[in-house]
Amino acid sequence: MKKILIVDDEPNIVMTLEYAFKKKDFEVYIARDGGEAMHILETSIPDVVLLDIMMPNVDGYQTLEHIKKNDALKNTKVVFLTAKNKISDIEKGLKLGADKYLTKPFSIKKIVSEILGLLN
Repeated sequence: MKKILIVDDEPNIVMTLEYAFKKKDFEVYIARDGGEAMHILETSIPDVVLLDIMMPNVDGYQTLEHIKKNDALKNTKVVFLTAKNKISDIEKGLKLGADKYLTKPFSIKKIVSEILGLLN
């Protein structure tokens, strides 16, 4: 069973994504900011982290840096899903090591398809 960690501070987005990935037989973990995500990553190694950038406390960039420094997470894919859609934002996210950069608003079918493609 594939594992996904969804990190976003918007409850409606989290619920929608959680439902969609559970339907695809993913084990789903939820964090509402980067700090919560880092705590979950201490005990669980997901196949993919779906990560917002703009969150309270610890943002997505800081979370990605934490993931990239952790050897245990070296095979974990990281996908930004964010409203930050300028070319400079996208370039920054990819330069920091994100495997994909997707923008809001989004199609749930496209997100699921992108994640499944990344894991195959």
